[in-house]
Amino acid sequence: MAEVVLKSVRKVFDQSVVAVDDVSIEIGEGEFVVLVGPSGCGKSTTLRMIAGLEEITSGEIYIDGVLVNEMPPKDRDIAMVFQNYALYPHMTVYGNMAFGLKLRKYPKKEIDERVREAAAILDIEDLLERRPRALSGGQRQRVAVGRAIVRKPKVFLFDEPLSNLDAKLRVQTRAEISKLHTRLGATMVYVTHDQVEAMTMGDRIAVMNKGLVQQVDTPLSLYDYPKNQFVAGFIGSPGMNFVEGRITSEGDRNLVFEQDGLRLPLGRTQTERLRHHDKTQVVFGIRPEDIHDVESAARADKNTAPLTATVEVVEPMGSEVFLTLRAGKSALVARVDPSNMPSVNDTVTLAVEIDKAHFFDHGEGHTNPLAAPTAT
Repeated sequence: MAEVVLKSVRKVFDQSVVAVDDVSIEIGEGEFVVLVGPSGCGKSTTLRMIAGLEEITSGEIYIDGVLVNEMPPKDRDIAMVFQNYALYPHMTVYGNMAFGLKLRKYPKKEIDERVREAAAILDIEDLLERRPRALSGGQRQRVAVGRAIVRKPKVFLFDEPLSNLDAKLRVQTRAEISKLHTRLGATMVYVTHDQVEAMTMGDRIAVMNKGLVQQVDTPLSLYDYPKNQFVAGFIGSPGMNFVEGRITSEGDRNLVFEQDGLRLPLGRTQTERLRHHDKTQVVFGIRPEDIHDVESAARADKNTAPLTATVEVVEPMGSEVFLTLRAGKSALVARVDPSNMPSVNDTVTLAVEIDKAHFFDHGEGHTNPLAAPTAT
């Protein structure tokens, strides 16, 4: 195990293309940190710089307290699991897992012990004599992970290792990697574009966009207290609804959020926080799961505001239903109970859990939430 520290790390390609810009992250010993973001955000480049496969333009990277900027990959004591598995087709599973240790001239007995120990951890003991072509995608992925485990490195690096697997196998394999982290207690840095993977696997998540780290926090803090509109929209499935509008006064003490065809009275908490934003243009955000049918909201005694909308799309998901709604000029998605499933073109009244709403400023980047509590 080792701590990994990135200090103001920057990567520029061809003297003008900034792929990673001023990234600073501290990854503790034994911590599982996920780098997540859309394609081209710089997450894989960041991982490759930690591994030494990409030269950094400026900044510092420390592994176990040692500055590794000029250190070659083989000396960093890291093991990397790639997206494409990178197995040698002519070697058996045993041979693939043992190959790195043979290059480092480990004794035969120790190589055999390490390979069989890793195979037992990953439940691939009966596959050791097979070649990669005789394995399924999930089995190949476990072999790639096993090749990393036998090294017993200070840090494990994973670069979108599940992207080639089907949906069911992805769920199974991400659970296996999480259990592996618990069992080994190793420091792991994991790159993915899938926010569900990030939320379910990481101790902490670094959300990246356009080469910048937008927020580093625990999964639940990212969900509950996003620092900006990008993080709010990226975390959660389906994504958060956003509506541009204005906060106005209603009487002496009440505030409402208004947009053409949409009017939502704010609760006491929002009113107190937004008192000084009367007549301010803002971006209102609400997650689909915080828009309820009226009966469910009443049973749960939630503080809600009514929303009248027209149903445009109905997507039954079994235990829940996704509704695409039109309220004035605004399109919204609601995640509701299937027992009260409406039909397309129905006019429905739903309950918006107003205390769960977020309000982002209308400035460039929408970077400052006006109403979200500060995470601790």
